[in-house]
Amino acid sequence: MYFCPDALNCLIKVGTSIKFWGVRGSIATPGPSTVRYGGNTSCIEVREGGEIIILDAGTGLRLLGQALLKEFPQGPLNLTLLLSHTHWDHIQGLPFFGPIYEKRCHLRILGCEGARKGLEEALTGQMETTYFPVPFAKLPSNIEIEEFTDYDFNLGPVRVQAHRANHPGVCVGYRLTTPNGRIVFFPDTEPRPEGPDAGLLEFIEGADVLILDSQYNRAEYVNHVGWGHGCVDASVDLALQAHVKHFFLFHHDPDHDDRTLDQFVRRARRLATGPKPGLKVDAAREGQTLLLGATAPARRPRKKSLAPV
Repeated sequence: MYFCPDALNCLIKVGTSIKFWGVRGSIATPGPSTVRYGGNTSCIEVREGGEIIILDAGTGLRLLGQALLKEFPQGPLNLTLLLSHTHWDHIQGLPFFGPIYEKRCHLRILGCEGARKGLEEALTGQMETTYFPVPFAKLPSNIEIEEFTDYDFNLGPVRVQAHRANHPGVCVGYRLTTPNGRIVFFPDTEPRPEGPDAGLLEFIEGADVLILDSQYNRAEYVNHVGWGHGCVDASVDLALQAHVKHFFLFHHDPDHDDRTLDQFVRRARRLATGPKPGLKVDAAREGQTLLLGATAPARRPRKKSLAPV
């Protein structure tokens, strides 16, 4: 797996690319104390074989939309959005997603039924005139909203599987199996007192990349039991039991600044050190890009300078 520090310099998209556009939980937290890890809420972009798959529509979706319109200034723009659930921090970026204001955009949104409202009602409701100036019905793009009942389906060369998360309401995590590796995304889930069940371990087993809710440390978690969010210690333990290769702490608490997250990473790395080390640990960082199946960067060729005549 190769980290591409500047995705714009990767001329050839070798393998499966993953980019973090929003890594925060609960509410966006811009400001000087969150510059390094980022303040936008849940949004990840995955590309494989021509497919552009978006995981969650938090406030990071706005920046992704700007980048897509710049990269694809004309022609059809076909996108798929997989929602973990409809809590605000996972859907509030949708009204600010630039591509949905262009006719050439086709956006397919997939997710589970909302806890009390259907998926379509939950998404369109936040764009009613009480909350937003542009109603969903007036958008010029082609948007399909589908509640899936089959937790196993394909998007081009990517096999998508969903698994229920331990979180209030209806919430799922996703496993994306690509030709270059396996990505597991659980942005919101709480460890069970009895430990992970066999089904969850099997779902995560051998993941090349695990992006997992790790919002609290042990002391904080004691005061937030039942809120539906993770604990660093339990997350590392799960990653180790499931033989994960690269684990990313995710859904950073809005009250945790960059220094606090540095401490979380140090704690997680100490826990991951054992008789058989092999688990790589990082905290998800806004703007970070990694490539599965790539061993070296592909740089843009330098323009040849013409000698003066």
